[in-house]
Amino acid sequence: MTKVYNRKTKQCYELGQYGGGGLKFLYNTVLGRVFLRILVGHTCSNLYGLYTHSRLSRRKIKPFIAKNHMAIENPEQYRCFSDFFHRYEKRTVVKTKTAMIAPADSKLLCYDIDPARVITIKHTKYSIRDLVGRDFDGFENGHCLVFRLAVDDYHRYCFVDDGEIVSEEHIKGKLHTVSSFSDNYRVYAQNDRVVSVLKTKNFGEIIQIEVGAMLVGRINNHEIKSFKRGDEKGYFDFGGSTVVLLVKDNVKIDDDILKQSKKGIETKVSYGERIGEKC
Repeated sequence: MTKVYNRKTKQCYELGQYGGGGLKFLYNTVLGRVFLRILVGHTCSNLYGLYTHSRLSRRKIKPFIAKNHMAIENPEQYRCFSDFFHRYEKRTVVKTKTAMIAPADSKLLCYDIDPARVITIKHTKYSIRDLVGRDFDGFENGHCLVFRLAVDDYHRYCFVDDGEIVSEEHIKGKLHTVSSFSDNYRVYAQNDRVVSVLKTKNFGEIIQIEVGAMLVGRINNHEIKSFKRGDEKGYFDFGGSTVVLLVKDNVKIDDDILKQSKKGIETKVSYGERIGEKC
């Protein structure tokens, strides 16, 4: 179970891990780790992806909705499970120019970037080079924002400000689950991910990283050069899991998020919701 803070009710609740029993077997047993070596590769991901894109997978939709207590109208409209999973929904985006917004429906943890450009994520140290494949100056004393998407979250994500893409790189890697089960595997440095360097109007240089995960870790980014705040950047197929933002010290994250993050408690946020302010 993971503890999550609800900003609206100001209460914490427990959130279970989808497929937790299977993940416990894979990561915590000798036999499970034998199968794990196979499952974190792209062959299994690609095969499962073929299934979720086929009409046969429609049978998964209604049980998935029921299990996750989702309010979905007319589930029969979707040709396959994948179409349902990355369905489009209209979202409201905070338009205040100085507000930092969440790129996705997710559970957020905020970590400090120290003067040596090192981030400690869940007791594991990562350098910026570990995360993005090369060094970047200017992020000292900034923040690393980890937005973890649960299976029942909306799996499309957006740009957090007006701007343009300076560079985008796909770093091929493994497909571990991004959860507490994989804490010993340095997933943010090992997993398949797409790294985008963004030049934004109000926050300067930002690095946005989409991280793939177990089974279908496919990251689908649109071919966009320039963008507006709230424009859709892309979407995850089933298994895609996390968006990471690296921001500089010109962003002040909201106090409630910082308070919960210091306790290791994730904060539930929505696509386009304010999470901080330019300073």
